[in-house]
Amino acid sequence: MRAVEVTRFGGPEVLAVRELPDPVADAGQAVIDVAAADVLFVDTSLRTGWGGEWFSLTPPYVAGNGVAGVVRSVGAGVDPSWVGRRVLAQTGSNGGMSPQGGYASQAAVAESELVAVPDRLAFPEALALLHDGPTVISILDAAELTAGQRVLITAAGGGLGTLLVPLAKAAGAEVIGAARGKRKLDFVREWGADQVVDYSEPDWTSGIDPVDVVLDGAGGELGATALALLRPGGRLLSYGSSAGDFVTGPQVVGILELGEGLDRRAALEEMLSRAVAGEIAPLVGQTFPLEHAADAHVAIAARETVGKTLLLVS
Repeated sequence: MRAVEVTRFGGPEVLAVRELPDPVADAGQAVIDVAAADVLFVDTSLRTGWGGEWFSLTPPYVAGNGVAGVVRSVGAGVDPSWVGRRVLAQTGSNGGMSPQGGYASQAAVAESELVAVPDRLAFPEALALLHDGPTVISILDAAELTAGQRVLITAAGGGLGTLLVPLAKAAGAEVIGAARGKRKLDFVREWGADQVVDYSEPDWTSGIDPVDVVLDGAGGELGATALALLRPGGRLLSYGSSAGDFVTGPQVVGILELGEGLDRRAALEEMLSRAVAGEIAPLVGQTFPLEHAADAHVAIAARETVGKTLLLVS
C-alpha cells in the first residue's frame, strides 16, 4: 500500500511517501480501502514532536488518524456484512493516544471504530464530521446557548467554524465570527455570522461589545484576548490551540471537561443524519492527493485553509 510516513520529527519535509506491506485484518479488525484521509492541525503539531507527554508516537509512523472508504476484509469475530460497506473510522490505538495510520491507501481498524456512511453522503463531507461532529455536539451541549446571547467564535473559518456558526445562529444567538483574512471572513459571513472580525489586525477586539460565551478554537494570545471580552458570569469553552496553549482560568471550560460522558458514536451518527437532512453542510475547503500531504501541512500551518482539509486517495 501507499502511505505517508513521518520519518523523523521536524518540518513538513519529514513526510515521505512509502510503499508498505498491505495490512491484514487481525481478530476484531477490518481493513478499509481508503478513499479520503482527514488532516488535522494536531497532525502538524505531532509531526514536530509536540505532545510527547500525552501521545505515544515514535518515528517512523504513518501520520493521520481518520479515514473514509470501503471495507475490504474483516478478521475473525467481525461481522462479515461489513465487507463492501462505506464507512468512517478512526485509526490508531490506545484510546486515541497513538493517533496514526490514516495517511494510507489501506487502514486496519478495530471493528468498534466502524461507522456506516449514509448512501446520500459523499465520503469527503462525511469525513469532515468524523472528528468535528462529536466535538461540535460536546461544545454546544456545554455552551447551553439561549436566544439573545452574544457568542464569539474564534478560528471561525476552520472545520469547526463551518458547523458552529450556523448552529449557534439556529439556537438564537448573536454570533461574532473571528478569523484571519478576507477569504475566511467572507465564508464566516456566508455561514450566518452577524459580525465578523479579523483577529490578525491590531486591537481586533476594539469593536466587539462584551459577550456571554466564547467558543475558542484558537487558544494562545488570541484566546486570552477573547477571554477578556466575557461578561461577569460568562464562560469560555476551550477546545483549540492553533495559536498557542489552551486557555485556562476560572471562567474556562477545558477540552477534557467538554468530552466527559460523550457518546462519540451516537454524536457522530447524529451529525451524519443532520447532514443528510440538510440541516448542516460540512465544508471541505481544500483537498490534496495523498502524495502531497506535506503541501497540506504547509497550507494548514500558513493559516491558508478554510473548512476541512482532506487527502484524497486515487
